[in-house]
Formats: sequence, structure tokens, C-alpha cells
Amino acid sequence: MVDHRYKQPENAPGKWYVDSTCVPCHVCLEEAPGLLAYATDESHVFFKRQPVTAEETKLASNAMQACPTEAIGDDG
Repeated sequence: MVDHRYKQPENAPGKWYVDSTCVPCHVCLEEAPGLLAYATDESHVFFKRQPVTAEETKLASNAMQACPTEAIGDDG
């Protein structure tokens, strides 16, 4: 289960985040490729930018639901 205390440091400021339980499985990137990105060392994924539109929020939500380790969360 996602834990806001362990957010990846690269996450863009805002309510959506990826925590330290992420394993770079690529599933979330397929759901929201414009919002998420691999860290430089490819050890995890992070929100490179926050969703702005309703469509982008839906993509972020889809990524959160698809994450096999439940590493994606939102603070809202």
C-alpha cells in the first residue's frame, strides 16, 4: 500500500506521487506516459509533472489502479 512518508524525491510537487515501493515494471508508464518517467538510474518511476486536465487526472488514476505494487498515490 502506498505511503506518503516515502515519496520518491523526484516527484513533481502536488498531490500525485510514487513512493519507494515502486519497481520499474513499466505498467504505469503505459497508462500515463506524459505524466510519469523513469528515474535516471531506472530504479523507479516518478511523476515528472502533475495532471492538469480531467483527462490527465483519469490517466493518473488508471496508472494508480494498474500499479502491481500499489506505489502510486494521491493526497486528495
